[in-house]
Amino acid sequence: MKGSTHRRCYCRDPHTGKPLGKQCPKLSSRKHGSYSIRQELPPREDGTRRSFSRAGYDSLKAAQADLDHIRALLGLADNDDPEGMALIAAMLEEVGDEKSPLPDVEETRRRLKSGQDLIGRLTVGEWLDRWLDGKRIRKSGLSRYETDIRFHLKPRIGHHRLDRLRVSHLSDMFTAISDANAEILEQNAQRRAAVEELATVPWKGLDNRARRKVMKTAIDAMPPFRRVTGPATRLRIKATLRSALNDAIGQQILTFNPAAHVELDPVRKPKALVWTDARVARWEQTGEKPSPVMVWTPEQTGAFLDFLAEDRLYAMWHLIAFRGLRRGEACAQPWSETNLDDHSLTVSAQLVQDGWEVETSEPKTDSGFRVVALDDDTVNVLKQHREQQDADREEWGSAWVETGMVFTQEDGSWLHPGKVTDLFERLVAASGLPPIRLHDLRHGAATLMLAASIDVKIVSDTLGHSDTRITRDIYQSVLPQVGKNAAEATAKLVPLQRKTEAEEAARKAAKKAKDKAKAEARAKRKGKRKKPKK
Repeated sequence: MKGSTHRRCYCRDPHTGKPLGKQCPKLSSRKHGSYSIRQELPPREDGTRRSFSRAGYDSLKAAQADLDHIRALLGLADNDDPEGMALIAAMLEEVGDEKSPLPDVEETRRRLKSGQDLIGRLTVGEWLDRWLDGKRIRKSGLSRYETDIRFHLKPRIGHHRLDRLRVSHLSDMFTAISDANAEILEQNAQRRAAVEELATVPWKGLDNRARRKVMKTAIDAMPPFRRVTGPATRLRIKATLRSALNDAIGQQILTFNPAAHVELDPVRKPKALVWTDARVARWEQTGEKPSPVMVWTPEQTGAFLDFLAEDRLYAMWHLIAFRGLRRGEACAQPWSETNLDDHSLTVSAQLVQDGWEVETSEPKTDSGFRVVALDDDTVNVLKQHREQQDADREEWGSAWVETGMVFTQEDGSWLHPGKVTDLFERLVAASGLPPIRLHDLRHGAATLMLAASIDVKIVSDTLGHSDTRITRDIYQSVLPQVGKNAAEATAKLVPLQRKTEAEEAARKAAKKAKDKAKAEARAKRKGKRKKPKK
């Protein structure tokens, strides 16, 4: 196919204003004017001709280089591959119309062989939608991905071409999220201050009512209270994008994942702290929790269970407190997987909350499928609970909903995990004990097992952790007396010559008494040797 380069200038006749073209007297100079290229392309399907044209080259060398580049692209498809020739021609036609850079020859060769689009017209937003549609995971996981994509990724980087996404684009995105956080905090503070000021204005009086009306109008015009995008959420957004781009690499759409190289501030998970007497006293004074994750002492756990002795769901609170089941696992535990004769239960399902909707699901990981051993007391508690459930079934008669679950509502239907959490918080507040979350009751079970010197592997298996490192990382804090005992046992392993304070005081007192006795003896001997006066 024909291709050529030519030079032209844009000088005009000073009298007529028309372009001089080849008649320009300055064309004899190689530095005058600019070079253009034109390359014939394979005809369209309807037989019409098409070509690639581009102008504005400063030198013949630059124009010839691009012309050779175009010919190299056309040469990627064999003569007996009309489909490949048509794809390359369409690509060059689009590149010429958009005045975009010529695509790399080797990259185009790879795309042509793998059946991909020859130019990356696919945007990040389009790929994220396609990726999400192809995911086959449980509903709660899809909802999490969808939230990250809809609220963060598509609004901020969805317009970028997928093959041109860079690390700098992602760094700018997370910087913008941080800036938005600062703005949200400021707006929340302004709205909170306005609401507090409104609460100080009396209701009575014409002037006060008019003032309240003006203030309420101003508050309504303010942005509503919003949550900031915290460090953990930012890491989750990065993980979602990284997973989507990894799949794009797997499909040979991309060769580089920028999400794997963007740096974010690390997130430190809060460590579990025990409600010691000093911390309880501080909480009673200020109402502040020392850590988001708090654990009761054995005495506090016992006091709570005693307080709930007559509660209809006492067996569930007991099971979570001693065996560390998750909320969804306890709500979904069936009688068919609860073998009281063998003192064990098998965790094989959980109730998952998506928004306010609830569905049954398998455990999140393989380690979630586990057999949990039961002690005698827990078995007796569950037997009593089963007897009470049988009595409730008989009382409800035909209205009873048979779900086969161990823990249910009064009519036998599923327990809603969200309502279980709300109920637990109310019970804790009524008990007068320092606050913990329902999940912290599971943390307490882990701490009790570790305090009982149970091997960390057994603790990890009971809790359903995939790795003992997770157990160690979360439960670094232990009950105070256990830590004291461990410190004493460690100190006794090191032989020291120095004495304790009491021993040192006794030694000094004995030495002082001995020195005193010696002094008195010397004085007595001296008195005997002394001659009487005449």
